[in-house]
Amino acid sequence: MKFSVSEITELIKHRRSIQPKDQSGREVHREVVERILTNATWAPTHGMTQPWRFTVYTGPGRERLSKFLGEVYTRTTPPDKFLQRKYENVTLRPLQSAVVVAIGMVRDPLRKVSERDELLAMACAVQNMHLTCTAYGLAGFWATGGPMTGADMRDLLELGPDDLALGLFHIGYPAIPWPKNHRRPLDQVVRWADQ
Repeated sequence: MKFSVSEITELIKHRRSIQPKDQSGREVHREVVERILTNATWAPTHGMTQPWRFTVYTGPGRERLSKFLGEVYTRTTPPDKFLQRKYENVTLRPLQSAVVVAIGMVRDPLRKVSERDELLAMACAVQNMHLTCTAYGLAGFWATGGPMTGADMRDLLELGPDDLALGLFHIGYPAIPWPKNHRRPLDQVVRWADQ
């Protein structure tokens, strides 16, 4: 075997979603972000459409993104549904992470692959981002709330009308101890059909 299965297994089991509020302000170097995104592009892609498009927000770019998200939430939320806590969460998150990556999905103009298959490829790309962050000891968090996935975000990312904005991926050094977690035993989630 070319790679250590036990090391890969430990990396996968170590991956956690660590919210922006639990990330420090420590800078993440550009080369590290580029490696994270390069690894994202090695996700499986049906028909080699490679639908991923990434916009990276750092420094003052995060402030512009925060303002944009606050404006979208305020404009698109009916007054009786507006929650100050949610507004603050939407606007604070980009400022709490060192790097915020907006995730866009560009549809193949020939439509040789279904939208569902493109979405599945994008989810694999994000998992590659998560795993690479874990290998670097970085926190990762994929946020997919309304202002981050709607038409306004799609337009901000300069995607086409048939393309999709799939949320924001927050990257930073954790400000908390690495979280522990567990999964159900295999016998609770697997059924063998060998007859």
